Amino acid sequence: MVLQGLATLLYRLEVGVKQHYITISAICWILLLLTSAMWNIWQLRHAHQAQHLKVARSFFGLVVTIREWNAQLGGVYAPITPHLQPNPYLDTTNRELYPPDGPVLTKVNPAYMTRLLAALAAEKQDVRFRISSLQPVNPSNQATAWERQALLAFEQQAQEFYTWDQQAQTFTYMAPLIAEASCLTCHAQYGSQLNEIRGGISVSFSTPPVNLNPILFSHSLIMLVGLVAMHIVGQQLLHAFAELEARSQLDGLTQVFNRGYFDAHLKHEFKRAQRHNRPFSVILGDVDNFKAYNDLYGHQAGDHCLQIVANTLQLVASQTDGFVARYGGEEFVLILPNTAASSAHSIAEQARIAVERLAIRHPGGVADGYVTLSLGVAIWHPDDYAAATMLARADKSLYQAKQSGRNCVVVASEMPALMLDCT
Repeated sequence: MVLQGLATLLYRLEVGVKQHYITISAICWILLLLTSAMWNIWQLRHAHQAQHLKVARSFFGLVVTIREWNAQLGGVYAPITPHLQPNPYLDTTNRELYPPDGPVLTKVNPAYMTRLLAALAAEKQDVRFRISSLQPVNPSNQATAWERQALLAFEQQAQEFYTWDQQAQTFTYMAPLIAEASCLTCHAQYGSQLNEIRGGISVSFSTPPVNLNPILFSHSLIMLVGLVAMHIVGQQLLHAFAELEARSQLDGLTQVFNRGYFDAHLKHEFKRAQRHNRPFSVILGDVDNFKAYNDLYGHQAGDHCLQIVANTLQLVASQTDGFVARYGGEEFVLILPNTAASSAHSIAEQARIAVERLAIRHPGGVADGYVTLSLGVAIWHPDDYAAATMLARADKSLYQAKQSGRNCVVVASEMPALMLDCT
């Protein structure tokens, strides 16, 4: 049973290797889906960011347009109220007007109007914007750390600056304010020059969270379906491989192991015997006068006879740790691990008797006109330098059995081959 167990182990190892390939394929499939999901998430976030940027640019452009309108008019006047007090940072001779029949008016320049609009927007809408500068006239317009970073970037030719804090769900945008001719009316006294960056306007607003559920759900579903399909197909492939592997190891006619399987395991068993110094035996058997049987009954009957003999030898081998294989034509071979000469001879004799008791009619046979089997036995010896030498001794013993009248067992030894039980 040892060799059969070894064959099963080797087969399981081969299946394990192929299952390993299936596992690698599954991992590659998962990585592919994860990469696809990450790419789609990036694209979705990029699209959201592009939309937020578009909104921020539009809002910034609107504020700049209103400021330009104010500057082109030289400022606008509005009645002084508790919410609209004169601008203390506006140094001009006509800051207030005193109409004879109306309320006192104060001048609202672009910067002051920007602050007023920002306060109203923060109160009425979810939008916050403010004007800031590195050198503000009004200290309240002093740039924050983020705005300072943006303003310094503008001095390095940056056209805009923005960040999207997805945890805080806030998009913040800033673009520079360039000094135009209409701006110099107020700012020339502070050293401003045409086309100089005077500061910037920052715009911030809340952003809804990016809904990743459709992407995660669809990719998870595709991944699950793919893995299930891969498992099903993989199991089918493994099953198909197992069938092909089994067929490749079996003789097509007799369904015992074939010559290729025997050769591979003979070498393995030989190396194992050398490594552990444990004997094993090889029994080579040949159906006596089989050509005459074929000539008399035909090849179909001959094939049927070989199938019956193979099944019989299989039963004998199943009671040991060995196995039987078809060596070629009407020859069969048994490998018996951990088996010395006396035990090997006994098993060979069981095989010979079992075939004879089949009582398959053969007029050209040896024992009362029945099909018989001659067998040669070789025992591993430390002096054997290769498996082929051991097999050659078994073949020589089989030849001696044939020469000694057939239907007998001959065991090879270091001494001249011993002939046993020949009729």
